[in-house]
Amino acid sequence: MKLYDVYPLFDIEITRGKGCRVYDNDGEEYLDLYGGHAVISVGHCHPVVVKAIEEQASKLMFYSNSVINPLQQRFADRLGKISGYDDYQLFLVNSGAEANENALKLASFHTGKSRVIAFGKAFHGRTSGAVEVTDNPKIVSPFNDNGHVTFLPLNDIDALVKELEKGDVSAVIIEGIQGVGGIRLPSDDFLRVAREECDRFGVVLILDEIQSGYGRSGRFFAHQYSGIRPDMITVAKGIANGFPMGGVLISPEFVPVYGQLGTTFGGNHLACATAIAVLDVFENENLVDNAAAVGQYLIDSLQGLPGVKEVRGRGLMIGIEMEYPAKELRSRLITEEKVFTGAAGTNIIRLLPPLCLTREEADEFLTRFKRQLEA
Repeated sequence: MKLYDVYPLFDIEITRGKGCRVYDNDGEEYLDLYGGHAVISVGHCHPVVVKAIEEQASKLMFYSNSVINPLQQRFADRLGKISGYDDYQLFLVNSGAEANENALKLASFHTGKSRVIAFGKAFHGRTSGAVEVTDNPKIVSPFNDNGHVTFLPLNDIDALVKELEKGDVSAVIIEGIQGVGGIRLPSDDFLRVAREECDRFGVVLILDEIQSGYGRSGRFFAHQYSGIRPDMITVAKGIANGFPMGGVLISPEFVPVYGQLGTTFGGNHLACATAIAVLDVFENENLVDNAAAVGQYLIDSLQGLPGVKEVRGRGLMIGIEMEYPAKELRSRLITEEKVFTGAAGTNIIRLLPPLCLTREEADEFLTRFKRQLEA
């Protein structure tokens, strides 16, 4: 059987990792400034996380959600405390797309309406509802294109209010920072107005913090810079440092009903044990503060470099917009400088490193990056 060929691959086989570095099958070391799409939050193969997985796997990896799993409540208590949402409820799933899918479904149950407001360049996942609120026609099949979604320009308050006034909107979904869209930030004022207007019209506000959350922005959630509290927050990516896991943080205004939502694998024992260990590392190593400090250092250091048009982001979620297509630059960074970065669109290099990135490692990246700009 052949693999279904949908991924353009670099000719590199990564076999192990440690901290902010990975190694290929020839033993070559790479500096990882991408973290596998922002998934590696506390560093590759962190010993605390590895130990938690080994210990839980030796006892019980999985049983269904038809029995008590105290690890789920332990994780919920820890997440509520560290995130500032201890009064919210938690529904656990397996991925970011599934988190958004359930948030959209729950919003529709709650309001009895079906239309959703999303924003230009949005990316929320590839499952049926999540891809419909994703602004990329190339990945939205006719099956997914159901006319439920209105896309608006990011940060356009007047356009948002005009649509909400029509009275048929179930939810507004917005990324804390747009990742695939090129590290574009909703302004703090826009988020505040969106919160006020959603309240005024009885619309559910969903913050997709799947990529921007879990400390990456220098706050636990990127929307916390604005001071708002959404009705729902979706999380995944770094939640379990590479183990598949996601979740929806849900306002206490939502009343759960048996059978309303469900999942087979979501919140399984191994996932919860891993996620608890990740939070242990976050707290013990002050990773949110580190993301803020090292991220700002990188953002400041990248400004004004040759060929750099703009640097955007917060914390360790950074977009470097070049004055020219960045594909060749990204390729040279990997093949010549042994540095993994990401991309967004045609001209943007994305940095999404593990949150344990040190200033010394940031300097190492800057040296290699500058060398390629001058090549």
